[in-house]
Amino acid sequence: MTQAQTATKQVATKLYSFDEFISWYPQNSEIRYELHDGVIVAMPKPKGKHSNLTGGLIEQLLITIRQMGKGGIWTIPRESIVKPKRESSGYEPDIIVLNQEFIEAEPRWESQSIIQNPDSVKLIVEVVSTNWRDDYYNKFRDYEEMGIQEYWIVDYAALGGRKFIGDPKQPTIFVCNLVDGEYQMNPFTENDPIVSPTFPQFDLSAGQVFAL
Repeated sequence: MTQAQTATKQVATKLYSFDEFISWYPQNSEIRYELHDGVIVAMPKPKGKHSNLTGGLIEQLLITIRQMGKGGIWTIPRESIVKPKRESSGYEPDIIVLNQEFIEAEPRWESQSIIQNPDSVKLIVEVVSTNWRDDYYNKFRDYEEMGIQEYWIVDYAALGGRKFIGDPKQPTIFVCNLVDGEYQMNPFTENDPIVSPTFPQFDLSAGQVFAL
């Protein structure tokens, strides 16, 4: 999710389906929008630390992709909308790594930048903001149900619930891996090196990610 000083803003009271949301979405909009359980919400652009960390993490992932010999095959698009199985939600992740070998099977990618096939996705990353429940609950549930193999929750400001990040709270990165259809949440803090099945050559600790 994006970082904002104010709460996420509801755009309309009508409940939308995913296709209605896509038809409504303004062209060349400077504002990001997502569909949450039928409600269109405006997502403020990343600012400050949120923006810097997201940009730095993209750079590190691209370096790792090249080291793995996947350059040009695994890519990070500027924009994309993920369509879960449920018809009432649609998300624009902070970072998504796509496998170009499967993009041709995405019928709505070229015209609408929509991803709905889990095989197209190597990784989704959400950087936590004040509406942290979206990342820990709603998106966790929907990415899991879709079959997205790996999902990172980057909680650099320790905003999540204590049952996730402990008491006292501490900045945490969760690497969620799909095992038998369910996410296993693996937490990393401070000097813990990030362990990623998809990116085994990723060579940063949680603290180094938070310092990006």
